[in-house]
Amino acid sequence: MGKNNKNRGFTLVEIMIVVLIIGILLAIAVPNFVKARQNSRVQTVVGNLKQIESAKEQWAMDTGAASSATPTSADLVPNYIKKWPVGPVGAATDYVANNMSTLPTFKAQNADAFQGAATKAAAITAAGL
Repeated sequence: MGKNNKNRGFTLVEIMIVVLIIGILLAIAVPNFVKARQNSRVQTVVGNLKQIESAKEQWAMDTGAASSATPTSADLVPNYIKKWPVGPVGAATDYVANNMSTLPTFKAQNADAFQGAATKAAAITAAGL
């Protein structure tokens, strides 16, 4: 029963290599996760804005509203849109239908701003997404 039967643990170098590999994997995965989460929030907001725009158009056709008319959320819910959207990071008051000649907005940004290559980053920052 000499030194040959002694159980050996991991060396410091082996542990450091494992920690380094985990760190590299996290450095790759975390930014991708954050970007994917931001993109999903943006797509949710754009989808909600499109639903509000569609509901506004249907409301205007049914009521014969002029292009200067401004529907409220009470005008659109529940007949034209099932329920008023609540933002992924905001409240229901963050969505504004606006008048018929203006696109609906989320924190003062319309769907075109979120989808335009030149305006997307600024719209995301302004909306806090």
